[in-house]
Amino acid sequence: MAFNPLKKLSHKLIQRILSDDPEAFRHRLSLKHLKLIVEEIIFGVETRWGKGFDVVLLWAIVASLVAIMLESIPDFREQHGDILYIVEWCFTIFFTLEYILRLWVTEKSKDYAFSFLGVIDLLAIIPTYLSLFVVGTHFLLVIRAIRLLRVFRVLKLVRYLTGAQMLVTAIKASKEKVFVFLTAVVTMAVILGTLMYMVEGGDNGFDSIPRSIYWAIVTLTTVGYGDIAPGTVIGQFLAALIMILGYSIIAVPTGIVSVEVAKASREESTTTCARCGETEHLSESRFCHKCGERIVSDS
Repeated sequence: MAFNPLKKLSHKLIQRILSDDPEAFRHRLSLKHLKLIVEEIIFGVETRWGKGFDVVLLWAIVASLVAIMLESIPDFREQHGDILYIVEWCFTIFFTLEYILRLWVTEKSKDYAFSFLGVIDLLAIIPTYLSLFVVGTHFLLVIRAIRLLRVFRVLKLVRYLTGAQMLVTAIKASKEKVFVFLTAVVTMAVILGTLMYMVEGGDNGFDSIPRSIYWAIVTLTTVGYGDIAPGTVIGQFLAALIMILGYSIIAVPTGIVSVEVAKASREESTTTCARCGETEHLSESRFCHKCGERIVSDS
């Protein structure tokens, strides 16, 4: 049986190729057709090859992060430094080729290059090349961890990214209220810290107002490191009041953000791609995450 190069490609890609020039494709694989196939593999999450590529990419990211972490261990680096160096460059070359291919197959390469994931993809490879001139910068490669966000696309979890976007929108909407709240908390910490400095003094660790303010912040946030503790009855009484006050303070920003989240969920709108029909986009998306087409709001 003759090998059919179209057998494992998606039906949509087959139609795009054959509708162009079916006879020419049987004799030679043109650059245009090759570009379509590469695009299908890199961006096609619905195809076998596309899913396979994304899975390999994610595992490569994880493996590169593990290599970077192992290199930070002095004993391990001393014994296996040469191997880790080679592994690091292999991953960098792989990610560089992937980045170049993404630019090549994307119709609007500039949009991809300046998109969030595009910038992260670029930053994920720069440190290795930069380490040739500045020693130690290759540890910045941990930024590759952000690339693991692609797992949302592989596992079709874009709807959860929409929820995250809603939360970010709610936080932005409540920033003024949160700022006023934080200002009040800082003012309270300064007053309480100064008061504890006057009550306790240096004998119990409150040897300065800044250090006393530090204690007040730690106590208000209910962290309680225990490195400083009041020794007088009045100081302990004030500390107890501050602890109780801290629990009530924690609930305030939560309530503020929760109200904005409720508002954002009611105002949520959907966006649909006119080219591929994809609907699972972030509310503020301008381009389709699947095909790169400009999208319009349904509402």
